[in-house]
Amino acid sequence: MDIATIIGLVGGATVIVLGVITSGGTMGGIIDVPSLFVTIGGSYAALFIVAPMKQAIGLFGVMGRAFKTHDWGEKTLIQNMVALSEKARREGILALEEGLDDLDNPFMKEGLRMVVDGTDGGVIRTIMENEMSATEARHMSWIGVINAWAGYGPGFGMLGTVIGLIGMLNNLEDKSSLGPNMAVALITTLYGSMLANWLVAPFANKLAAQNSSEMSTMEMVIEGVLSIQAGDNPRILAMKLLTYLDPKTRHAIESDVLKD
Repeated sequence: MDIATIIGLVGGATVIVLGVITSGGTMGGIIDVPSLFVTIGGSYAALFIVAPMKQAIGLFGVMGRAFKTHDWGEKTLIQNMVALSEKARREGILALEEGLDDLDNPFMKEGLRMVVDGTDGGVIRTIMENEMSATEARHMSWIGVINAWAGYGPGFGMLGTVIGLIGMLNNLEDKSSLGPNMAVALITTLYGSMLANWLVAPFANKLAAQNSSEMSTMEMVIEGVLSIQAGDNPRILAMKLLTYLDPKTRHAIESDVLKD
């Protein structure tokens, strides 16, 4: 569970509630079912025009990934590749075939299988980079739909406000209702802003950050596989791969993989 996402949601809700209370309002004053229907329902319905139905329906499952902590296992990957590099230099490339099925990372496993099969390094790079690009394209497609929802939220909020103002103007003879009706009309703008800036866009940014981390790990795996295929010294391979880690993580395993 990613506690940061929970903190963001709870913290945002707390700030909104405190803002309403300290400004002299009440929570009942900002709750309006028709406004919710127009803003959230309308903007979500627009996604069925933007994206295929499977994406519009499956959007919430993808957004749920923002609640999960993802560990791409960079430290273990580097340690495994250094060990495999040592084995390849000691026993030969074909010796890597034994134990391939025990590897947890399927991307590295397929790359090393091509190495064992004697595939040219250029071909290996092309295939692995194509797979990485395809993976990122799928991720960005989902993120694009989420960003579209964030963009439509404020627009439908303004639409709801206009609808409310029209109703208010049609009832101008009742002067006492102008203030309350104006407040209700503006609530949809509030909902649109909350939907975009608190509930949807942050999820898209969180998923984009996760995608960036996964792509960096895949790049590291490609570098390691090609280094093993080229017969690089294990120390050189370790130095290449350590550049992908943050300083703290790098320091934790540096002494283990940089052997004389």
